[in-house]
Amino acid sequence: MKAVVFDNSGTLIERYRVLKDIQTGVICDYISSLDLVDNGFQRALAVLQTDPAKCIINAKPHQTIYNFVNRNKIDITISYSTNEIKKEELLDAIKDDEAQVKDIQDTIQAVMDKKYNVQICSGSGIIVSLDKKMIEFTISSGGRVFPEVPQVVKELQERGVDIFIASGDRKGSLKKLAEFIGIPNENVFDTADAWKKMEIVKGLKRSYEVMMVGNSVNDIFALKEADIGVLTQQQKENNPAKVYNAADIVVDNINEILDIKF
Repeated sequence: MKAVVFDNSGTLIERYRVLKDIQTGVICDYISSLDLVDNGFQRALAVLQTDPAKCIINAKPHQTIYNFVNRNKIDITISYSTNEIKKEELLDAIKDDEAQVKDIQDTIQAVMDKKYNVQICSGSGIIVSLDKKMIEFTISSGGRVFPEVPQVVKELQERGVDIFIASGDRKGSLKKLAEFIGIPNENVFDTADAWKKMEIVKGLKRSYEVMMVGNSVNDIFALKEADIGVLTQQQKENNPAKVYNAADIVVDNINEILDIKF
C-alpha cells in the first residue's frame, strides 16, 4: 500500500503571509515567519484555533491578546519552534504582554485586502519570545489552492494511493481544504509541528510506503523519515540548504509528483 502525505501552506496552496512587528508597528509580507523563529532565541510560532474572518476580526481591538485567548477559551497551538515547547510555557510567557487584538486584526485585514482566503490557511497567530516573555510579531496567512492540486489528488486516488495532510495550520482551515480537494477528514493532521509531522510519517510507514511532500524547514524531519521525500518549490521561496539536503527529489510544480515511481 502507498500513501502520500502533503504539507499544506506552500505545498497545496499558494500562501500569502503578513507579519506585524509589535515593537515598530511595521507590517510586511516579505519576511519568512519560520526564518524569524529560526533566527531568534527560544521563539515559537503559535496558531489561534479560531476563524480569523469571523471571530478575531470582530473582537474588541484593544484587549490584550492573552486576555482575548483566556476569556474566550481559545485553543492556541504551537506550529513551529526550534525546540519543543509546551503550550503552558508559551501562555505563561505572554500573560503580562501588552500586544493587542488589533495587532492581529491589522494583519488579517492586510491579507483580506489582497483577496486571499484566510479560511484555507493557518489563519492567525503570534511569534513569541519565551526568553523575553513577549509577543514579538503577529501573523495572518491566506491562501489559494494551486490549480493543479485537485487533479493531482484525483489521479493519485485513482491509482489507489491514500492521501494525507500533515500541517501546522489551523484545524478549521484544513477541514475546509480537505472537503474541497476530496480528502477524508480522518486523513488530516492539523497543527503538526516538525516533530509531529515526523511521527505521523513514522506511524504511516507501519502500513504504507510513504511519500512526504513539503516545502520548507518545518518539513525537514518528515522528509527524512519518509521513504521518498519530495521538496516542492511552487511557492517560490528561498530555502536554506538543509531543506534541499533533506529531500530525495525536488520539483517545481505539484503535478510532477505523478511522474515519481514509488
